[in-house]
Amino acid sequence: MKPRQAAPSFLLSFLLCISAAAAAGEMPGAGDVAPTGLGLSRSGQALDRKQFEGKVLVVTFWASWCGPCRAELPVLEGLQIAAGKEKIQVVAVNIESREDYKRIMRNMPAMTLEIAHDPNKTNSTAYGVKGIPHLVIIGRDGKIVRVHRGYGEDSINHILADIKKAIDPPAS
Repeated sequence: MKPRQAAPSFLLSFLLCISAAAAAGEMPGAGDVAPTGLGLSRSGQALDRKQFEGKVLVVTFWASWCGPCRAELPVLEGLQIAAGKEKIQVVAVNIESREDYKRIMRNMPAMTLEIAHDPNKTNSTAYGVKGIPHLVIIGRDGKIVRVHRGYGEDSINHILADIKKAIDPPAS
């Protein structure tokens, strides 16, 4: 098979896998109750979505080698500060090895957003993470409002608009 023919075949296979995973309920989406676990805090305590009920919860799965992930963390930090912890909680879940996570945390500046670690990939699997960046917006009721998968830096304004809608929903 020529390399040019492999790409469409690979793409079709990838899309079929995503469709099959979504159909099997492995990829929660808008309207679904969000999985409970979020990972471990910097101090090693288990983080749980229910700790943040009553607030909008933004969960982003990231790695240090992911450019869009690194670009979004300061933006989400600014959002956390501007909106305030009474309205929103941002949890950034690192998916790298425990050793890499420890190294990253030694060099990470202090932030108001929660930086967690998913050492066994249990939580990222529950959230349907197949690649990063992967960001989930969860409403005050614990249901998923929106999922953003595989986006670039040019999508951050759309993501921020979705988060703002979750914080201040339009009057009905």
